[in-house]
Amino acid sequence: MSGVPAGRIPAPYAAPGRRAVQVTLVAAGGFYLFRYGLDRPAAATYALFAAVALGGLSRIPGTGRQRAVVVLRLIPVGWLLVIVGTYLSVRTWSAVVGMLVVGFALAFSAVGGPRPAGAAPGLQLLYILPSFPPYDPGQLGDRLLGTTTGMALLVLAEALLFPEPTPPPYRARAAHAAAVAARCTALLAAPPYVLSRAEIRTAREAGHRLRSLTVPEADRPAGPGVRDRALAHTGLATRALLSRLPRLSAMSGGGVRPLTTPDGDARPPAAPCCPPDALVTDVLDAVARLATATAGCLRTGASPLAAYQELAAVRAVLAARSAAHPGQGETPAPDVLRRHAAALEVADAALAMGAAADLAVHGRRASVTGPPERFWYAAARAPALWWHRVRGHAGRRSVFFQNAVRIALALTAARLVAGVDTLPHGFWATLATLTLTRTTMDETWSTIRSALAGTLAGALVTGGTLALVSTHTNVYAVLLPLWMLFAFTVGPVKGVGWAQGLFTVLVALVFAQLAPPTWRLAEVRLLDVLVGSAIGAVFGLLAWPRGAHDELRYAAAELLRRAAEIVVATSASVALEGPLRREGQTVVPAGMPGHRSLQHAVILAESAYGQFQCEPTPFGGRGRGPVLPGVDWQAALMAGHHTLWGSERLLEPPCTGLGPAATAVSGLGDRVAGRMLLISAALDPGGDTPTGQVPHLARSLAGADAEPPGAPRLYYATVSWLDSLMADLSRIARAGGELGTDGDGAGEGRPGGAENEPGDVEAAEDGAATTKNRPGGTGDTAGDPGGGPAGPGPVPPD
Repeated sequence: MSGVPAGRIPAPYAAPGRRAVQVTLVAAGGFYLFRYGLDRPAAATYALFAAVALGGLSRIPGTGRQRAVVVLRLIPVGWLLVIVGTYLSVRTWSAVVGMLVVGFALAFSAVGGPRPAGAAPGLQLLYILPSFPPYDPGQLGDRLLGTTTGMALLVLAEALLFPEPTPPPYRARAAHAAAVAARCTALLAAPPYVLSRAEIRTAREAGHRLRSLTVPEADRPAGPGVRDRALAHTGLATRALLSRLPRLSAMSGGGVRPLTTPDGDARPPAAPCCPPDALVTDVLDAVARLATATAGCLRTGASPLAAYQELAAVRAVLAARSAAHPGQGETPAPDVLRRHAAALEVADAALAMGAAADLAVHGRRASVTGPPERFWYAAARAPALWWHRVRGHAGRRSVFFQNAVRIALALTAARLVAGVDTLPHGFWATLATLTLTRTTMDETWSTIRSALAGTLAGALVTGGTLALVSTHTNVYAVLLPLWMLFAFTVGPVKGVGWAQGLFTVLVALVFAQLAPPTWRLAEVRLLDVLVGSAIGAVFGLLAWPRGAHDELRYAAAELLRRAAEIVVATSASVALEGPLRREGQTVVPAGMPGHRSLQHAVILAESAYGQFQCEPTPFGGRGRGPVLPGVDWQAALMAGHHTLWGSERLLEPPCTGLGPAATAVSGLGDRVAGRMLLISAALDPGGDTPTGQVPHLARSLAGADAEPPGAPRLYYATVSWLDSLMADLSRIARAGGELGTDGDGAGEGRPGGAENEPGDVEAAEDGAATTKNRPGGTGDTAGDPGGGPAGPGPVPPD
């Protein structure tokens, strides 16, 4: 820990100890300043709890300086919450309504990303505190003074005490990945036209560094603004580019380029490599230059416009040849056609990367203008983007909405009970409801049991302390900072039982300095925690008790159903040749309602998957179906992403049809869609869905290698897309048995299972949620429905 001698503090206590020192100095300093220096008890209380709320209860991600910036921006929000809570608290009905509305709004703010999600519990506490006695709007000045002082001192402590090393920002990671892509592409454009195993490994590692699991929460581009969306789009498009380069290398004949012989001598590839034609080489050279320009844009701000326009021009030439009808010239060999299709995929990913990077750096002043259906957010203002995100999750299928409803109803019930029954220190009951309610009933019950045991132990210690010390306030004043330091260091490490017990003693030490104490204070604390726990358990049972598990089943099934519709429509549109297309049979353009519906389904599935990763494995309660422990949920998300970008690319004008190969492609598309529907029915069976095992799905699509005579380049591009979808589906249900049996040991669909293959680096974000079921927060994968597809890579994790 910075500023602390190495070896003196056990590793698990280092970070909590640093936070404990910061919170103790701020909370105790503000409390003593107003309580004993200025004799303003109300300001003292609010100064202490403001520091505890934003420094202890909240889990704002990032370094100290990053957290300081967040807390500084939240000071006006704290003023508003204290003012509203103070004026609404004078009547029970207004306090209850205010708790419902404000509680929901603060919990639902988690859709804004990790920082709002981390700050939400602390902001809830800032509103809860003035909602309870004394109901005196005349104290508002002191309350605001104390809140401002506590938050301002916390900003200084975060910024100045124990400075932490700043990790590389996401822009630097993306720039490094773009530079790796440039180097790999340059190697593919020159003899021997292949990548070595070391180079493929480097590309895979560069892409992996852009995944959520490897990026600190504070640096993840998860906000709704233009720059955050564009930066997320940059990372995903870069990962898509890095994943496609090894595939292109494998098409060159030699597979991968060995670096040395067993004796250490350099040697050529084991098999002769097939050099690409001039068009492919031109495209790869242009991709390398654009990747280099993109890295420069992310590092220095230089626009990649010239390199972008160059690649767009050579890509258009190759695409025009790919759209040619059989008979309009000499038909190249099938392996050449496949390489053309792969080169177009590489170019598409590079173009999306360059446009997104320019937008991420320059915002609405970007000089590169990407396709509006892909970068639909580029010209939108911040309020519109926020509204777009909120609207996308304003439904019962969103886990963000579910969590907000759960915690808002629980807090409202706690405030109603405290107001109607005049519960002594009802603030503690509401605080217990806030801190003990979890996203699953199993975890809520486990948390409550530990909390009650800890609170009982803390109440015994409190009762004994109050009985012995009595009204000697100076003893409480000496004990408070020492106990606070101990509580905030040990509690986060030992768990909720210890935290509740230590906090019980801490609040007793605080209130004993504000009013004459008695041993009954410990009894009241225990009663309030019992009431708050009971309310949390009731709403944990009534409101989505299985957390994200059921929603993930439903969302993944809905995603596959939407994807099946797009696969059928895209295959049919590609198969229809222009002159034979009857009236009403037109190509489905990208960004039309079908694509928007699939994008919305992908986003909801991603947010459910993010929360699912944070929840414990054993699920209790009642749900629609049995637990499916072995499902590779990430593969389902990949299938949705691949459907989006592949459909858009294949339907780009000119789309002139497949001629004699149309029937083959249409049949292959129907088969892929059928597999999607089969798996969706197993994930979320209806009342009359036939039961049975899901048949084993091969990794590749049977019949894809048939190569109808005279098939154009578009045929190979379409078959490549359908074959990649079959590979995704095979990962969902692998070893020839029931759904969820993963031959690669993916376990419960959580990190640490089967590794993605090189072509799967652009998979859905699988580690976005690290908020560990904090009330109001599930992670950073929130997203928006609607809008256009995100280009050749997956949709940005809005």
